[in-house]
Parts: sequence; structure tokens; C-alpha cells
Amino acid sequence: MTTAGLTARPRLDRGRTATWLQDYGVYASVAVLLLFNALFTANFLTVGNLRTQLIQVAPIVIVALGMALVIGTEGIDLSVGAVMALAAALIPLYLGYGLLPALLLALVAGLAAGLFNGLLVARIGIQPIVATLALLVAGRGLALVIADGQLKQIENESLLNLGSGDVLGVPVSVLVAALLAVMIGLLVRRTTFGRRLVAVGGNRAASELSGLPVRRVLVTVYVLSGLLAAIAGILSTARLAASDPADLGSLMELSAITAVVVGGTPLTGGKVRVAGTVAGALLMQLVRATLIKHNLPDSTAQMIQAAIIVVAVYAARERSSR
Repeated sequence: MTTAGLTARPRLDRGRTATWLQDYGVYASVAVLLLFNALFTANFLTVGNLRTQLIQVAPIVIVALGMALVIGTEGIDLSVGAVMALAAALIPLYLGYGLLPALLLALVAGLAAGLFNGLLVARIGIQPIVATLALLVAGRGLALVIADGQLKQIENESLLNLGSGDVLGVPVSVLVAALLAVMIGLLVRRTTFGRRLVAVGGNRAASELSGLPVRRVLVTVYVLSGLLAAIAGILSTARLAASDPADLGSLMELSAITAVVVGGTPLTGGKVRVAGTVAGALLMQLVRATLIKHNLPDSTAQMIQAAIIVVAVYAARERSSR
């Protein structure tokens, strides 16, 4: 065998390993963690604990779905946590007019924030990381101003049912997250918009030359990301029975990005893996829950999360080079 052949074979093996990791690694990791906890974590498989884990991960799934769309266009949205806080801060101010007006205003705030990001990126040409970083700071600040810097308790029963209520035994927030995942999956796979999104992420210059509405696609994905972040903010407020502009959604952007990358959507764009994103969010939740139940600090979970990101990015790079 020639030297070139010996060199090519390890590269090919690494490429195959990277492909497997990117395609199936997140599902295998979730299965391993579930098995570990079933065997070694007391009361992990109880209905109450599983219900709690699903309720806690639902907002992460929802935000990560929007992040996946943005990353699919080779963008990023660092403002999602601030948008959650902004939507939550508006709810107590308008609950006196009824639940529906308060929720609609929160959703409009998310749409407006996404539109702001999209226009900065698509129309003005500001880099996504810079544009959304600006709203990360300004959005959190605006939420604090609206709430007068104070945590607001929520006593509206209809709203609280969104956070703690069930439909046929399934938590409302989990049903909302599942429905949104199905809708985003259909949007990406079955619509013209989804195909355009992937095309723009794969090669923006070629998309522009072929006449695709690149700017419209970019604005739309940021609007959807803002809307989904607002929905997550509403559900988090309902679960906590309080609007906390200082802490609500804190570091959510990192959790969402991790879920997307671990789920197999490359940071270079051109692909959106919805099922992988959901599995990535579940993996992050399982890692944190496992460490907490075994009396390890949350800082350990953050270090493991960082290591998982490195492995996911490495797998994506190796697959691309192959």
C-alpha cells in the first residue's frame, strides 16, 4: 500500500466517525444518559420527575427552533434571552385588560425585536453577531425599565395554567413545544421558504444571482426567532408565576446555540436539523439534571456543555473536509 493510501485511510475513518457523530451522536447520547439515570439515579423514571424535566426543557426547545432557522442561513441570534425577558416584562402591565391582549402584546414585542434584527442584518448589512448583540443589551435594559427593575408576581389563573396545566395528562408547554417543532419541521422540509432558507445558508451569493429573495428570507428567519423567543418567555413566566426581567432568559442564547449545533445543524449554514435540535435540547437538560441529582455543581454542567460543543463543531468540520 502506498504512503498516500495509508494517509487517506485514517482521514476517511475520521470522516466516517465525524459523519456518524453529527448524524446520530446526539440521539445516542440521549439514550445513554437515559439508561444511566434509569440505573443509577433514584426516582428518575417517575412520572413526576419526567414531567418536570419536559416542562423545564420546553422553552429551550422553542428558542432553539428559532435559532436553528437563523443558523441555517449562516447567522446567529444572541438576543433571544433578552426578547424572552422583554415579552415577560410586558405581560403584568396589561393583564388588567385581559389575558389575550397581554399575550398579544408580548408576541408583538417578539415580532418587533426579530424584525429589528432582520432589518439590521438584511437591509443595512450589519454582521448578525453584532446586530443581535446590540439587542441583547438594549432588550434586557428595556425589560428592566418596563418592569421598574422589579420582579412581578403573576396571579392570573388562566396564564398560570399555561405553565402548570395539562391536556390529557401532557403539560401545555410540552404540547406547545411539540406542535412548534412539527410546524418548523414542515416549514423547512415541505415549503418553498424552507428550500430558499437552506439555499441562502449554503451559498448566499449564488442565491442572489439566481434571483432568490435573500433579504426577505433573512428578515423572516429573524422575525420567527423573535416570535418563538416571545412564546418561550410567556411559557416561562407562566411556569414561574412571575415576570423577572433581570434573570428570565439569562444565557438562553447559549443553551439554544448548543442544542442546535449538537443536533447537527452546522454553524456554516446550509442545513437545518429540527429533530436533532430537539434532541440537542433534551441532551443539555439531561446533562444538567443528571449532575444536579448526583450533587455536582451547575458549573460542571457548563464545562461539559462546552466540551460537547467542541466535539460537535469538530465533527462538522471533519465531515465538511471529507
